[in-house]
Amino acid sequence: MQAAAEHACGALLVDTRTSEQRERDGEIIGSVIVDRTVLEWRLDPTSASRIPQAIDHDVRVILICNEGYSSSLAAASLLDLGLTNATDVVGGFQAWKAAGLPVKA
Repeated sequence: MQAAAEHACGALLVDTRTSEQRERDGEIIGSVIVDRTVLEWRLDPTSASRIPQAIDHDVRVILICNEGYSSSLAAASLLDLGLTNATDVVGGFQAWKAAGLPVKA
């Protein structure tokens, strides 16, 4: 899966799933947890509430939700903010897990 390869090379993998989903299904090692309701201002490099990894508008951001639906909308929102390298994982966490990619329980 391309997202795993990019993550291994330094792309920011942002998990927007709920805490219940992460507890039930596990987490991706090295991903950053950002609740979907605060995603835009946590990833906007001009925001006073940004996460440390949101250093500029060129950061490669890969969003992952449970099945790939809300992350597609969230990626579009980040693109609207000028984060030109924002994208998401088709099929979400369920596709990641089904591909046998690393997950911590």
